Amino acid sequence: MKGRDEIAQALAAAGYIADADLATAISLMQLLRRPLLLEGEAGVGKTEVAKALSKVHTTELIRLQCYEGLDQSSALYEWNYQRQLLAIQAHRGDAGEIEDQIFSEKYLLERPLLAAIRRAHAPVLLIDEIDRADDEFEAFLLELLSDFQVSIPELGTIPAVTIPHVVLTSNGTRELSDALRRRCLYHYVDYPDVDRETRIILARIAGASPSLSLQIARMVESVRKEELRKVPGVAETLDWAAALVGLEIWDLHDAPETVLETLICLLKTHEDRARVTPEVAQRLLGRVA
Repeated sequence: MKGRDEIAQALAAAGYIADADLATAISLMQLLRRPLLLEGEAGVGKTEVAKALSKVHTTELIRLQCYEGLDQSSALYEWNYQRQLLAIQAHRGDAGEIEDQIFSEKYLLERPLLAAIRRAHAPVLLIDEIDRADDEFEAFLLELLSDFQVSIPELGTIPAVTIPHVVLTSNGTRELSDALRRRCLYHYVDYPDVDRETRIILARIAGASPSLSLQIARMVESVRKEELRKVPGVAETLDWAAALVGLEIWDLHDAPETVLETLICLLKTHEDRARVTPEVAQRLLGRVA
């Protein structure tokens, strides 16, 4: 089990700049072999944690994207109905024998949750935006997160071959149950401070200089303090940095008009674009050393 500093270095090598608290949470997640619930605003980099972990462990990333109405067949397994129908047609008159055959492994289609516990090499299982799923689906997850096994009526209980590294993310749009929270370690992912966002830009955007990266991080910090409908996340920061580097802007003060024009990378609603007027943008730019 790696310590906090080693985890932080390994994540950095994979392109993710983690703070000390997150590195500690991941270290404990691996020590205790427990799922890690990451909660925070959209765009702060929760999903990227799972992607970076898969690189650190050189293993497969299996992602389950949650949504309202997500059910067991989409998340766990379903039967290959077309193949079952063909088998039934080929064995007419022998219903008893064919029933045992068509509900066997041969006709089973793995979905993310089943696939994650049947890999020989433990994958990273990302259960993304669990707060978008229904309470019923959340309750269904409890068996997997507690015992790392699933139940299929036709086949019985299927235990995990290996225990996956499980990361759940939530944007906080719905309160999660106490039962789910008890089964997970917890970490709140906030927007990065200026220093960490500068390091993120340097790690992810080729050609970005330290001075430009610092200016971008300071500008984004100021933009986030405005009363916006959608606060820009780290992904928007990286888009803006890539745009400025592509336009060969090396100092924000040298091209204030371009800075204003490219703020479309940060501001994603009509209201926010209207709020950040040229005068506001100039004021914010004035705070950038």
